[in-house]
Amino acid sequence: LKKGAGLCSSAQDFGQTQFICTSVPKDMDLCTATMQNSGPAEDLKTTVMQLRETVLQQKETIMNQKETIRELTSKLSRCESQSFPAAAGPGGRRPGSKNTMGDVSRGTADTLAQLGQTLQTLKQRLENLEQYSRGNNTVQANSLKDLLQNKIDDMEKQVLSRVNTLEETKPGSRNDSEQRNRVETTLTSLHHRLTDLEKDSRPADKFQLTFPLRTNYMYAKAKRSLPEMYSFSVCLWIKSNASPGVGTPFSYAVPGQANELVLIEWGNNPMEILINDKVAKLPFLINDGKWHHLCITWTTRDGMWEAFQDGVMRGSGENLAPYHPIKPEGVLVLGQEQDTLGGGFDATQAFVGELANLNIWNRKLSIAEIYNLATCNSKAPAGNVFSWTESNIEIFGGATKWTFEPCRSLN
Repeated sequence: LKKGAGLCSSAQDFGQTQFICTSVPKDMDLCTATMQNSGPAEDLKTTVMQLRETVLQQKETIMNQKETIRELTSKLSRCESQSFPAAAGPGGRRPGSKNTMGDVSRGTADTLAQLGQTLQTLKQRLENLEQYSRGNNTVQANSLKDLLQNKIDDMEKQVLSRVNTLEETKPGSRNDSEQRNRVETTLTSLHHRLTDLEKDSRPADKFQLTFPLRTNYMYAKAKRSLPEMYSFSVCLWIKSNASPGVGTPFSYAVPGQANELVLIEWGNNPMEILINDKVAKLPFLINDGKWHHLCITWTTRDGMWEAFQDGVMRGSGENLAPYHPIKPEGVLVLGQEQDTLGGGFDATQAFVGELANLNIWNRKLSIAEIYNLATCNSKAPAGNVFSWTESNIEIFGGATKWTFEPCRSLN
């Protein structure tokens, strides 16, 4: 082609493709000339530039959003790591194997909620004691009441301080752990003092234990071990609406066997009784928020067992740890499942609800005796191995005691 001549003089047809040729001045850039000579092309260029600018703005916005999401995710992860540990899958660990999940309810918000609820409970109990002390105007009761009131005021200040320093305290840090331990120690001390006062205002066996939250630190413990038993009956009143699973009403561990005798309803499993780590599923339905009376009998001969709910037999079976006597020198804990002797609690298996009148016999009760217990008949026997009196148990971690009379306090 000669300089100054048009690149093409006409449109040429090559099959289905058509090439349009335009003349270009000698000293002008090809692309510039093309854009100048084409109105639609100029509009296209403007549109592309606008789109490019829009894309860059959107990209910047997305980057900012990603950064915000990362920060929120990081904060959420820190909270969830304390508040809601990953739950075991279906058919998770059998009680007795070590689990280090920690406390289900130890997240920032949950911890404060626990403290607030516990303080409210303490205040209510103090109000009850104030009414009692007005009718029994003793100097000792009033002075102790004032001391407890001061302790509760101090606890409220600790809760307020904790709110103000939550953002400054790294979750799980040593400072956070020490502060939490101090709070729990103080709560336990307060409950012990209140219990001493309340003993004067009710019979020794007319009480219930309340476990309001699923934790790994609220529990009660029998002061003495169970003896060796070749048969037993265990009966109790229970009230819970926890789901899934009410948890562990009681567990008895001995050296070398954490699951010597355990009553547990964990996850989506039915309630079970474990003897020497052998399991029988029980036909109980109790998590309706109402009081129910449960009795379980067992004999080592052929491992025969029977289960009663509200005075009526609901099921029976055999071959549950046959010819294995319940061993002595153990620890009986209420409200927690033991992984080690007297400890190793897992919050996911903790009992949530109320317990009362736990009694244990080293014999099989008759159907009539069990019915008398469930209907509060005056002929109902008390446990000869473990009986429900305040002097036989200690409470820890904020589990509370309230006055309870079977069949009068129902529902």
